[in-house]
Amino acid sequence: MGILTLLRNAFGRSRKERAAQTEGATQETAPAVTAPEPKLPSQPAAPAEPDPSEPPAQPEATPQVPEPRSESTPAPAAASTSTDEHDLVKAAFTNITVPKPTDPEPEPQSEAAPEPAAEPQPEAKPDPQPEPDPQPEPKPKAEPQPDPKTETAPEPAAEPQSEAEPEPAPTPAPAPEPAPDPAPTEGEAEATKATPPEGTAPKPATSAARLRSQAPGLTTAYKAAGAALKKHGLTGTRARVHLVLDRSASMRAYFKDGSAQALAEQTLALAAHLDPEAAVHVTFFSTEVDGTGELTLADHENKIDELHGALGRMGRTAYHAAVEAVLAHHAEHAPPGTPALVVFQTDGAPDAKTPATQSLTDAAANHPNVHFSFVAFGDPENKAFDYLRRLKTGNASHFLAGETPKELTDKELYEGVLATWRP
Repeated sequence: MGILTLLRNAFGRSRKERAAQTEGATQETAPAVTAPEPKLPSQPAAPAEPDPSEPPAQPEATPQVPEPRSESTPAPAAASTSTDEHDLVKAAFTNITVPKPTDPEPEPQSEAAPEPAAEPQPEAKPDPQPEPDPQPEPKPKAEPQPDPKTETAPEPAAEPQSEAEPEPAPTPAPAPEPAPDPAPTEGEAEATKATPPEGTAPKPATSAARLRSQAPGLTTAYKAAGAALKKHGLTGTRARVHLVLDRSASMRAYFKDGSAQALAEQTLALAAHLDPEAAVHVTFFSTEVDGTGELTLADHENKIDELHGALGRMGRTAYHAAVEAVLAHHAEHAPPGTPALVVFQTDGAPDAKTPATQSLTDAAANHPNVHFSFVAFGDPENKAFDYLRRLKTGNASHFLAGETPKELTDKELYEGVLATWRP
């Protein structure tokens, strides 16, 4: 309907003038014709009014159509004016192309005009429908929700499972550790006995309580031996102990007065500190090895006299025979490298010095852990002991016990025996 008003404004004047000319100048309504002309410019303001007002039905009302009818007040000319208006509309539509190039500016006005025409339509109600359009916008807000789903997709639970899998792996690792348990041999077990365990306070191989219960007569010597070992820093040392007794003819008096037995008991008390078995292997020699025996805590009293009495005739002094016998016994009953202290008792020089020296030299080279501590019974000024004084094999020492060795204190004996022994 707004288009019609615009067309009327554009072509109404010329048409009405032509109609007025045709009808004749007799009509006195000409001033009335001029009167509606100012009404025509007022009509375009009418469509602007519905813009602020929401009810669009009013501009659609037909009073706009009767407006031109009201313009032609004379009744006889109403039919002709209506027909002329239709002709004007047809002519306007047929000649639309002409005003567009000439006056492009009213065209956007015409475009603005149909916009209010669309507003009066009830379709303007779906305009709030775009308001539900933002409702799908919160739906894409749910789209970031699959992002945490993707985060849950790389299930971290699988990672601790992989971590849990290597955990059982180290458990079989300690399994091979017990394998070296069968490795130690019997000889190695004995070697461990020869050395005190690390990280523990050094202790004697045999406790004082055990010694008192089995050999109460050795208690004094046992204490003296412990003091001497401590003085030389040998407390806790483990070693095998051997005793070599000279059975040459000149030794007869020392067996009779008990000097040999006393030396044997002192040696056994020392062995109680060094040897877990608390035993002393005894070798009797003269021209050759006469015999051997064993001293223990349970069986040591008068043991030397018994063994000596059963050996028979006494002979000469052959060091080398005794040295070789001791080394053979030690190699057979002790693992290699086990320290050994040999208390070698004699009352004179060897009959065969060269073989004696050779045997000791070989012992130093082949058995460096075996030490020979010579205890000389007799006059210290005796030139026979010059051999011991000149002996320089590195594995031997000597102590001159004097003519009455039985009168020596335990402390004096142990000081002389342990003077240079350092296993």
